Amino acid sequence: MSGWQAAIRVTVGTLNLDVDLNGEAAPIALVGPNGSGKTTLLRVIAGALAPEAAEIRVGDSMLVSAQRGIDRPMEDRRIGYVPQGYRLFPHLSVLDNVAFGLSTGRRKRPRRERHQRAHALLAELGCGSLAGRRVTELSGGEQQRVALARALVVDPELLLLDEPLAALDATTRRTVRTFLADRLREFGRPSIIVTHDVRDVAALNARVYVLEGGQVVQSGTVVDLRARPATDFVAEFAAAVGPSVAVPDHATIDGQFLGANTDFGSDSFSGPT
Repeated sequence: MSGWQAAIRVTVGTLNLDVDLNGEAAPIALVGPNGSGKTTLLRVIAGALAPEAAEIRVGDSMLVSAQRGIDRPMEDRRIGYVPQGYRLFPHLSVLDNVAFGLSTGRRKRPRRERHQRAHALLAELGCGSLAGRRVTELSGGEQQRVALARALVVDPELLLLDEPLAALDATTRRTVRTFLADRLREFGRPSIIVTHDVRDVAALNARVYVLEGGQVVQSGTVVDLRARPATDFVAEFAAAVGPSVAVPDHATIDGQFLGANTDFGSDSFSGPT
């Protein structure tokens, strides 16, 4: 895996998204005001929305290239996507939700193999006991784990998560944030996470792209954003680094150790929206 790049131009309603982003295996966090293009960007990369022009590469695979006439369908992109609200299928069991990604396109597998892989992944994520339940019976934290399993079962080259913690209460959010950070480290491949919460950025040790009005207005670490905010939004977002929540012991930003006592604000504040 040699990183990823996404140069995208698309118009949706009044939004004119025109961005050029890239990354390696470490997580990338997308932040910005509502309507700035974060979800639109993920949908284009996933293949759920057609751009006017784009060059999207993951590793050595070119997924979209206007110049070369390439536009691989969504089911053939090997991208795991967890949309807002998780979008689990209420009429299916947890097991069938997780196995769904292996039922279409080039990734299609026989039913028995789909279920075996889904069972194995649920067990790995510590929720094997949920396999036979309906998603409507699950807590928010359980739904988040199932949605992550459904995204991972396709063995993705890139993982996209759209506000994966936003629907959780503060207590569950702290627990699931740690769980997600651990899993992304084990995943070891690129991931892009949309968030409004600076604590997510710190826990995931993510580099940040800030979108406003469909443009990248700043990129860098939380330390960079706090030291030299390019806009009022960036200043307010970085100012959420306040006096009450500690960063995990392992957290570093561009090699700068943050330490267990670095404070990132209380979970009652989730940054500007």
